Amino acid sequence: MDAQKATRLLKGVRAAALAGRSSTVGPRAEIGESWRRALSSGLDPDGDNHAGLLALSEVERRRQHSPLAEVLPVLRDALVSVADAAQHIMVVSDAEGRLLWREGHPSVLKLADTLGFEVGADWSETAAGTNGVGTPLVTGRPVQVFSAEHFVAAHHTWTCAGAPIVDPRDGRLLGVVDVSGPLSTMHPATLSFVTSVARLAAAELRGRHFAALERLRTVAAPVLCRVGGRALAVDDDGWVAAVTGMPPTDRLALPKSPRAGRIWLPSLGMCTIEPLPGGRLVRVGDEAAGPGPAAARRVVLDLSRPRRCTVTVSGDAGDWTQELSPRHAELLLVLALNREGRSAAQLAQDIFEDPTRTVTVRAEMSRLRRRLAEVLAHRPYRFSEDVRVEVVQPDHPADLLPHSLSPAVATARGRLP
Repeated sequence: MDAQKATRLLKGVRAAALAGRSSTVGPRAEIGESWRRALSSGLDPDGDNHAGLLALSEVERRRQHSPLAEVLPVLRDALVSVADAAQHIMVVSDAEGRLLWREGHPSVLKLADTLGFEVGADWSETAAGTNGVGTPLVTGRPVQVFSAEHFVAAHHTWTCAGAPIVDPRDGRLLGVVDVSGPLSTMHPATLSFVTSVARLAAAELRGRHFAALERLRTVAAPVLCRVGGRALAVDDDGWVAAVTGMPPTDRLALPKSPRAGRIWLPSLGMCTIEPLPGGRLVRVGDEAAGPGPAAARRVVLDLSRPRRCTVTVSGDAGDWTQELSPRHAELLLVLALNREGRSAAQLAQDIFEDPTRTVTVRAEMSRLRRRLAEVLAHRPYRFSEDVRVEVVQPDHPADLLPHSLSPAVATARGRLP
């Protein structure tokens, strides 16, 4: 089907969906879900929906603090020349959907200005509806939005392909790289190309991370040689550069910006933290524990923000918060809704709709229990009986883990008022 016929078909599909009518051809699943989210948010499909631009000083501040600035040369080298030749542009957004960088064909840049697709603009789904920046930020997956698949009618002359970039250090969604342009210049391979470049950028971040860990290991080695008992040298995200007196591990769950001094960690109990160049020294053992480890009393699973799910553990020694990967958020939600516990086969059914995928479930639960040893039990997997669990849910059902395709999460969405 040529582009013009596809556009006419999609406009009919969109009109039927917005009017609540059924049609012989429905939208793609990810597009249909995005339309429903936009409708529930009250966004006007026929308005211009141009949100205010950030001040240039704020754009510059966000650029300086964005890890994506480190990989911008990779994105430019791979995408800008190709986008320019194809009469497209490349944009890079932050995790809120604000456009921080934009480069490409001059004539397309002028056309993008008429759509509000400019540096500092808000292209999150809540501000601009279905699009190649905002929709990947919600789903966590690459997506191509073709013509009338855009929720806002003013964007139907446009096509875009965007892929999220995730920080390999902590799993945090950093933003989206997107290639967009007029409908007439669309190519079906654009999405695959953009996805590959996003992975290349993540690989560059991973390489920089490994280099930083190696520098920390060099600094920590003589310190660990003098330490008696158990100790670890970790970076600010808890990645372990070196260890002594205990089995090696990849990562230690740390609070954000932990101060020097004594602190309770769910996986180790009471510890002492000391600063190191490029990281921290964590001492574990009787000399750090004092009168004994404090028990965790409360767990708060915060799923109210689609792109930033967290778990907070509270006890006598204070609070501790950890960001969650999409899969770990799914698993903890299922366990919170089933306090009696779930076997590996039951969790596999809950998450994958396939009870045979127990190996995957056990591997993920093992990672979770390394971080939450004080509050998670097993055989069956469950929250400990003496822990109070609270789930903070989003206001709209569609915003509950919108990336998730698991049947258990779909059922949980249906329970929201």
